[in-house]
Amino acid sequence: MTQQPIVQISLDLTSIEEALDQARKAVRAGVDWLEAGTPLLLAEGLRAVQALRHEFPQHPIVADLKTMDGGYLEAEMMAKAGATLVVVMARAHPATLKMVVKAGRDYGVKVMGDDLGCPDKPAAAREMEDLGVDYIVHHVGYDERRDPAVIAAHGGVPPSPLDELAAVVKAVRIPVQAVGGLSVEQVLQLPKYGVYHLVLGAPLTVDADAFKTPAHDTEGLLREILAKLRNSKFATGSSKIEP
Repeated sequence: MTQQPIVQISLDLTSIEEALDQARKAVRAGVDWLEAGTPLLLAEGLRAVQALRHEFPQHPIVADLKTMDGGYLEAEMMAKAGATLVVVMARAHPATLKMVVKAGRDYGVKVMGDDLGCPDKPAAAREMEDLGVDYIVHHVGYDERRDPAVIAAHGGVPPSPLDELAAVVKAVRIPVQAVGGLSVEQVLQLPKYGVYHLVLGAPLTVDADAFKTPAHDTEGLLREILAKLRNSKFATGSSKIEP
């Protein structure tokens, strides 16, 4: 059995103009979903989602709110601005997750639950699924990947979403993303874990230090990645990586 991957780009930039330029390149290259990243939402707010929706009326748009409280209001605001999906954190109170899910049902948007910072990520993923989220974002954060003490405790290498990915995928029945500093080669391996919703972000499509458009040819890189993905057949079943 084969499944065609969905490819999403994280627009972790700090201006609408730069985000729209990057989004145009991504759409020309064939990217499926656009993400209004957290830096973009902090810098530009609802206007960023509105601008993306205006220019790309047919593309799903993820609002990476990382909601921790006020769940219904935040999800409602982003839905009205044109978001297709919103993100709530697993470490929020269960009441907040419930309210984001309720707003999602009321306004016709999907909910992504992010396990960033959870001590037991498979358990967090199961709990979020039980509370009604539609997708799991399995996430190793920007600061965590760069912290010298964390790296030292992790055997001298930065932690990676691949570390617990197989266990998270096994823990739930809903789709899973893996986010956090993955290389092109690692992204291309994700379907072997049963992950078919692939996110391209820093450092591939965003300068991971300046949160600006990278110096390299983003559109060319995206075309190369998508060509490799869509010219491959990823089998499920016996070839899937198990925990």
